[in-house]
Amino acid sequence: MNNLFNVENNLRPITKWVGGKRQLLRELNKFKPNEFNTYFEPFVGGGAFLFNLAPEKAVINDFNEDLVNLYRIVKSDPENLLKILEKHAENNSKEYYLQLRELDRSDAIDKLSNVEKAARILYMLKVDFNGLYRVNKKNQFNVPYGSYKNPNIANRENILSVSNYFNRSNIEILNGDFEKAVENAKKDDFIYFDPPYVPLNPTSDFTSYTSEGFNISDQERLRDLFFSLSANGVNVMLSNSDVDLVRNMYKNANIHSVQANRFINSKSDKRGKIGEVIITNY
Repeated sequence: MNNLFNVENNLRPITKWVGGKRQLLRELNKFKPNEFNTYFEPFVGGGAFLFNLAPEKAVINDFNEDLVNLYRIVKSDPENLLKILEKHAENNSKEYYLQLRELDRSDAIDKLSNVEKAARILYMLKVDFNGLYRVNKKNQFNVPYGSYKNPNIANRENILSVSNYFNRSNIEILNGDFEKAVENAKKDDFIYFDPPYVPLNPTSDFTSYTSEGFNISDQERLRDLFFSLSANGVNVMLSNSDVDLVRNMYKNANIHSVQANRFINSKSDKRGKIGEVIITNY
């Protein structure tokens, strides 16, 4: 496996994503297997590790329909995506943002084409508060406007580079449950799980970037999958919070402590370095 494509093209995430792994790339690379066949990332999110590795064969998945649609459009129709993004950039304002955000409060959202939906969500993630993706229980986007001075809304170079990578490589893009996303994983493949994290304290909610959320039973199902894949010779790496619950769940695996900066809390005194773990079965 090599990542010459990324060396040549300097691939980067096309969107902000809370919990993104750009700052942990050095640690993730330190703990990844030296060689592997197909790469799987069932919670791809912003794709920082995917674009850093730039594997020639990969299966990426997310439960978030908006995000998966965006990646599929970047692959199939980047020029039309960029045209719409350029219009959004020209019109960017708090009022314009709120107008686009309101579209999912009615059937207006269903009248948009897939490329229009992709441009809408990418624009909103570029200009909203902290690049946050958050929806309510009705699956309506509800993040306030962020008031950035010069957001790079239509990043032509990077979008075209990612599109080129998706088309030159064998990349399957799925939208569904994490367990189904890895059902074809075989011995010597490599899976990186980056699920919504277990909360740092019992009063916190699990990170929810779909209206369905991700609860403790999902964490337990993921743990069982981790060990069943391990028994089949698949290389598995997983990130999560450094809390007792996680350490107990994965006590029979290799647990590596790392520090990460997190900036999503609205209170400045709640931000800063927090403990995370990278867990491997090798």
